[in-house]
Amino acid sequence: MSSEHDFSAGFWHDADTAPAFAGAAIVDACARVREPAFVIRHPETGAIGVAVGGRVGADPVALGRPGWPVWGRLPPLYPEWLGDRSFAQTHGVRFPYVTGAMANGIATTELVAEVGRAGFLGFFGAAGLAYGRVEQAVAQLSAELGDTAAWGCNLIHSPQEPALEDAVAQLYIERGVRRVSAAAFMALTPAIVRYAIAGIHQDQHGQIVRPRHVFAKVSRLEVARHFLEPAPEKILQVLRERGQITEHEAALARHVPIAEDISVESDSGGHTDNRPLAALLPSMLALRDEIVAARGYTRPIRVGAAGGIGTPSAVASAFALGAAYVLTGSVNQACVESGLDASGKQMLAEAGIADVIMAPAADMFELGVEVQVLRRGTLFGVRAKRLYELYRAHASWEQIPADERRKVEQQHLRASFDAAWESTRRFWAERDPAEIAKADADPRHKLALVFRSYLGQSSRWAIIGQEDRRTDFQIWCGPAMGAFNAWTAGSFLAAPEARTVVQVARNLIEGAAAISRAQQLRSYGVPVPAAGFDFRPRPLA
Repeated sequence: MSSEHDFSAGFWHDADTAPAFAGAAIVDACARVREPAFVIRHPETGAIGVAVGGRVGADPVALGRPGWPVWGRLPPLYPEWLGDRSFAQTHGVRFPYVTGAMANGIATTELVAEVGRAGFLGFFGAAGLAYGRVEQAVAQLSAELGDTAAWGCNLIHSPQEPALEDAVAQLYIERGVRRVSAAAFMALTPAIVRYAIAGIHQDQHGQIVRPRHVFAKVSRLEVARHFLEPAPEKILQVLRERGQITEHEAALARHVPIAEDISVESDSGGHTDNRPLAALLPSMLALRDEIVAARGYTRPIRVGAAGGIGTPSAVASAFALGAAYVLTGSVNQACVESGLDASGKQMLAEAGIADVIMAPAADMFELGVEVQVLRRGTLFGVRAKRLYELYRAHASWEQIPADERRKVEQQHLRASFDAAWESTRRFWAERDPAEIAKADADPRHKLALVFRSYLGQSSRWAIIGQEDRRTDFQIWCGPAMGAFNAWTAGSFLAAPEARTVVQVARNLIEGAAAISRAQQLRSYGVPVPAAGFDFRPRPLA
């Protein structure tokens, strides 16, 4: 074993602060992330420990006070620095932390405004809302935040309603929404390409300037590639012919990707492929690097982590894997600012890691696309799956066996099929009359629209807290919710009414910094106990 005289980094000493060599003292040192930490060695026992504060100087013998040889120094570790620095610089935020665009307005304007004012980036949940509601939300956020804080809105791929997707993209361009979370895209559409490209120009130094930013939420490499590559020529041609972009904009578009922020979605609530982050994120990072090298991009492309982010350990592990930022979803839905009714928030607060189930998605029902939802306390998942099975097996309502039709009318629709169709018809008469004409010509499409009405309304029932439909609540939820509940058990964040979105965010990212520091110290040989990796929730300013 080396002697203390082998060290050239000096000696740590302080008259007021004792060094930590074991137990709770090391745990306390791990939490003091904003101060320099010194890895030290006991001069008599050879034990490795940590000291925070104090100072390093010459051999303390001459000073007449205790001193410990310094093995290494760790500078302050700020939560703000956990991700890619270009994320904060590009978007004007303090923390590399994003709150996701929970659909149907569950990610409310209030939630987005709160996180924006606290230095995070939030997206309004525009998916599933009528155009007027989205327009109203944009106006409110523009008035409340403007350019004083970072915020954005969701643009969801709508293969059943392409006109609405185009209209919402147009709204965002006209009203100056500078960021969109592009979700559920399987391929690029003119709407998302136009949003990404329209207005692109060069500054006086010839550098490309992008007035808007696309956050592409992806879980498949082939989809991520679409967003990492420049806009397809075919779509650029369509946009030029429509007069929606200029020739110069099309020319500049060939030098940049569609998105410069890629949110890698692992096992999450809502639309998900249930992929583990530890397998998915490194693959996405490698794909990013491959395309950057091939294309010669000079602007940074950030890859963030979404899905399964519900504890400080999950946040810390995402950053350790190389994430530029993290994006949370399920845990925000349980916060007081979310648009979900209090009864739904209580259901989420009781969920465990395994209390989730995959169910058909209302917006892509015919395609067989699924979403992950809460299972505990609701029968929605099982009932929705049955509707899809009936749709797949039968070409019309009349072909379904009588006993099955009776169950659907009693359990799902709570009305006759004809009455349910009339209600559905009225909805589409306002939203998209072409759907009615299609249903009149195709009984199977009529069946799909009625079944989709149950799926769509089930989310609304959860939002408004319709008590007689509690067993039909559709609440998007991933395993992160159960992990969050286990972590917050017994703390001030255990009660739903105490879960403010800023307190949740601050605790997650502060805890991630403390756990990252614990891992740093352990890698230097400090015997960090298990408690050092268990940051407990606490009220944070």
